[in-house]
Amino acid sequence: MKITNIETFIVDAGWRPWMFVKVETDEGITGWGECSDGRSPHGIEGTIRDLKPILIGEDPRPYEMRFQDMYRATRQSPGGIAAKALAGLDCAFIDIKAKALGLSVAELFGGPTREKVRVYWSHCGSSRVRHSDILGTPPIDSWDAVTALGKEVKERGFTALKTNILLPGQGATFGGGFSGGVGTTDQWAPKWLIPHIEKLIGTFRDAVGDDIDINLDLNFHFKTEGAMRIAKVLEQFDMLWLEIDMYDHISLRQIKDSTTTKICTGENLFYMRDYIPYFENHSADMFMIDVPWNGFSQSKKIGDLAEVYQHNVAPHNYYSHMSSFISANLCASLANVRIMEIDIDDVPWKDDLTTAQPEIIDGYMTVPSVPGWGADLNEEVALAHPWHESSLAVTRSGYKVM
Repeated sequence: MKITNIETFIVDAGWRPWMFVKVETDEGITGWGECSDGRSPHGIEGTIRDLKPILIGEDPRPYEMRFQDMYRATRQSPGGIAAKALAGLDCAFIDIKAKALGLSVAELFGGPTREKVRVYWSHCGSSRVRHSDILGTPPIDSWDAVTALGKEVKERGFTALKTNILLPGQGATFGGGFSGGVGTTDQWAPKWLIPHIEKLIGTFRDAVGDDIDINLDLNFHFKTEGAMRIAKVLEQFDMLWLEIDMYDHISLRQIKDSTTTKICTGENLFYMRDYIPYFENHSADMFMIDVPWNGFSQSKKIGDLAEVYQHNVAPHNYYSHMSSFISANLCASLANVRIMEIDIDDVPWKDDLTTAQPEIIDGYMTVPSVPGWGADLNEEVALAHPWHESSLAVTRSGYKVM
């Protein structure tokens, strides 16, 4: 079997791009991968184009060898855009091998370890507060709207949710780590924000009751001191986790040691190399793995390594249904999964983009059992929603500015 063609699709997903890789072979088997990046899709697309000369004509099935070929070609640019390009291709190669053998990817990697995986409703409220016009959902314009959303989560059978720091009525979330402009680089938590976060999570807790798990994602918005203050005020709510992105594992351990609130991290890390210091230092309670940024083969290794250090993992999945199928296959090939992320509020044509949709029953996604990932991309729908860089909103202090 030989690779005959590689294509990329950058799709406009409303307020961010989704990116897909298609790998064709001379035996008529096509593989799909997702490597979505909200800020540098053309950089990933260019890297994939640069990799084509070393891949066309090669057999995609020995995916470990293909990964080493690609890694050697990009090793002077480790991580980042290069890693995401490798990830999409790695997923496509594994999809091809599983289809050629008539197996699901979970079976190919020793599973399934489970038939269904618990999922949490991610960006709960944060998508609606900023993009209710695209979603066709009620605006988050009051604390009553937050309460109504929490009740909706429970009524729809979910057992967990994750939100960001919503600013009801302001069409925004607090975005200290990603906002732009003079005076926005300090990543500190203003005094008013702590009671605001307490009210936000308290409102969700009152709405969903004690049996529903709640996560809060802080991204890169705060330095150590601010994150510690937030973690402390959240102790009363028995959170599933407080999610913090931080590239210093010692500082993250400082936060963890300062609070009983459980800490989750890892979505921005690449390969076992990046995770090892966090694992060795036990810097968090749970670790996220981004499969579209690491690739499936490397994500499986990270998950198995986490098991050695007695940590649970949770796939980071802020993407399309393709990523949900890929992440569910990862969950079904690991023995140490805590829960899986999935976005429920999304562009209205999301279901049309893939040939199958996730089956979610009572807050659990059924693990696909058909060959490959369980779904392919619908190219016509992808081409009907092309991404253009002018679509990218510039964000200042969490406010969307077109």
